[in-house]
Amino acid sequence: MTRLALAFDLGGTELRGALVESGGRVVAQVSAPTMAIAGSDAVIGQIITLAGALLTQRPQADVVGIGIGAPGPLDPKAGIVIAPPTLAGWHDVPLIDILGKHFGLPVRLENDANAAALGEWRFGAGQGTGSLVFVTVSTGIGGGVVADGHIYHGRRGLAAEIGHMTITGEGDRCFCGAVGCFEAVASGTALGRRATALTAPGDGSLLRRLSANGDVSARHVVEAARAGDISALELIEAEARWLGIGFTNLLHLYSPDLIVMGGGLANGFDLLAPAIRATVEQRAMPAYRDVPIVPAQLGDRAGLIGAASLILWEGEPGAPLAMAQDEDSRHGATEHADAREAGHG
Repeated sequence: MTRLALAFDLGGTELRGALVESGGRVVAQVSAPTMAIAGSDAVIGQIITLAGALLTQRPQADVVGIGIGAPGPLDPKAGIVIAPPTLAGWHDVPLIDILGKHFGLPVRLENDANAAALGEWRFGAGQGTGSLVFVTVSTGIGGGVVADGHIYHGRRGLAAEIGHMTITGEGDRCFCGAVGCFEAVASGTALGRRATALTAPGDGSLLRRLSANGDVSARHVVEAARAGDISALELIEAEARWLGIGFTNLLHLYSPDLIVMGGGLANGFDLLAPAIRATVEQRAMPAYRDVPIVPAQLGDRAGLIGAASLILWEGEPGAPLAMAQDEDSRHGATEHADAREAGHG
């Protein structure tokens, strides 16, 4: 019987679950709107419910464990979700311990962007490379780094907050409170905000027609650019320059074999790529300029597939042994979380 993993991609908007084979094939998938403001107990209840729905679809499935991609900050080694800004009421939640006790299965936890990076490295655009930087450009900007066959975690698993590199001293304030973050100027949200400011309701522009005279989104900008709209093409050009600046920083920092761009804005990668590449050619040191920059291949399944691989490929390249936890370490993680909760009480 084929070994399968339960995989979950916990987002602030949507919770998705899947059963995944070791070869990366998704054999069943379910989803539900995340009860993001209802607290951790409610969302963990949703995970349990979706797991039941998946197992009902495949009652004979040989499930060997559970992999979860969740928003940071989190500590993947201790199995604790620390304080994600997109999920209300989550504070040092020992998610591995809770789900491990409920299901009686090994559970592994990873930052959602790291999980997507792992999925693309194993089964998507990064197959065959030794290292890559995965950048997801959507509502915000996130990322993960695979270095020499392993996710680069840094202290407490907090490495590679790509969206919060400072790349300018100007612009709108980021949700983190700083000015000039990569996310604040180059995310899909930032692109939509610039497009909205450039136009006005009822002005007859294609951008406003596509948005039904509401706020313009990055998706509308890409759609208008494909139709040849001059304003949208100029917005795309400016967006690509910001992305090129950020990607140049990532090349200099990590020297990867490949940069993979995912997220909603990757649907416009073909429009963005020429100016991204031109910016890198202009700004990167010569030794870094030949690194390919490519679109992601797995779409919104990258995180699920990467999370599943934490279980199915444990002990293989890309699944650091430090992430493995036996009963004693899970018990220790619970004690650690309880102690921190008491300290804040």
